[in-house]
Amino acid sequence: MGRSDDPRVQAQLDRLSTMSIQRDTLGLDAIRELLARLGDPHKRLPPVFHVAGTNGKGSTCAFLRAMLEAQGYRVHVSISPHLVRYNERFRVAGKLIEDARLAELLEEVFDAAEGLGCSFFEVTIAAAFVEFARVPADACVIEVGLGGRLDATNVLEPEVLAACGIAALGLDHEKFLLAPEDGVPQEPMARIAFEKAGIAKKGVPLVTLGEMYPLEAREAIHSVATKVRSPLFEFGTTSENSKWYCDDFNAGPDRLFFNHKVRKEYSYPAPKLKGPHQFTNAGLAIAMLRSQDMLAVTEQSIGQGMLSAHWPARMQHLGAGPLTALTSNRPVWLDGGHNPNAGEAIADALSGPVHLIIGMLDNKDPNSIAGPLGDRIRTITVVPVPNHDSHPASAFGPDARAAINVEEALLNLPADDFPVLIAGSLYLAGEVLKLNDEVPD
Repeated sequence: MGRSDDPRVQAQLDRLSTMSIQRDTLGLDAIRELLARLGDPHKRLPPVFHVAGTNGKGSTCAFLRAMLEAQGYRVHVSISPHLVRYNERFRVAGKLIEDARLAELLEEVFDAAEGLGCSFFEVTIAAAFVEFARVPADACVIEVGLGGRLDATNVLEPEVLAACGIAALGLDHEKFLLAPEDGVPQEPMARIAFEKAGIAKKGVPLVTLGEMYPLEAREAIHSVATKVRSPLFEFGTTSENSKWYCDDFNAGPDRLFFNHKVRKEYSYPAPKLKGPHQFTNAGLAIAMLRSQDMLAVTEQSIGQGMLSAHWPARMQHLGAGPLTALTSNRPVWLDGGHNPNAGEAIADALSGPVHLIIGMLDNKDPNSIAGPLGDRIRTITVVPVPNHDSHPASAFGPDARAAINVEEALLNLPADDFPVLIAGSLYLAGEVLKLNDEVPD
């Protein structure tokens, strides 16, 4: 949960640390009852953009926030997980929540949750919705925590939803998302898509990556959208549901987005966030904004958002700090990716040789990040993930060596000019940001 210098906040973090992140069985009964006890704040939110996905949903939220704020809107944002401070999960009208208010808020929610057996995430989301309903703003951007259909954020109702979006899909959190259940798709990717598409609501635009998904995933999304009568806006050119498109990743710095709803082409600057996958995430954000009519956003604001969006620990070039001072001024990149889709995106974003410093939870595939980088890896150093069970160096092959922490790993790199990539876990990424004095604000 992190540590806080404020004793009242720390007391609440200690209470949160006794809870499981999610219950073994997902469901919405507890969060609905908790919100009812709190006066149903989720029914009084400004227009909400709700984003699910395996990879890219956080970046999509970052683009949405940047574009909406460029328009002059005050925006609430709820993301997960946090990297360094729990406060990162509560961006209230553009600013991270202050410690004093956070302590009061958590006390209020804990009191209301008495006897419900709520999880860490349910308490967190309830607290976010209470604060977002209390403080005036023009829009909300809400990131799904896990899955979609049974995620605590999925209490949101059509009346407050401007648009829903689904980013890239892949296999992750299989214990929860592939748990045996009657009446659901059995093929793994179809099941993942079915769970993510559970955020779809009647009359609310559902924006997806369409043709980028495997056929079985796309069909599962179609089925859900049709059942709940959610208008579907897919990426692509061939389907009757294809409503938006961005040109290929090699077309140069100017990107074209085409939206069948208004039958017009637009040109925007390349996003500031690194990696070709960020063009897709930006496109998803733009398509979500274009699919809805609750809030107007100009072309200029969208372009400004492409350049100003910031998302820590996603191919982040670390700045000058105590950690990077150990590297003889060579570039250091940080990414919290930990599954195969993230590994492919990292490999696409980097070119040339790299020294890899990696720490991965022991329930993740150790080849997810190193595999896509292949023979570009000059050295691989394995570090522990603070306060979590993680893979030993032996899991990464005979050439991997261990270091007790990131500082030791950096100090023992060969004397060359090759850049460094630190990756494998968002928990590790948070530790790196803290050590380099780059705490998200």
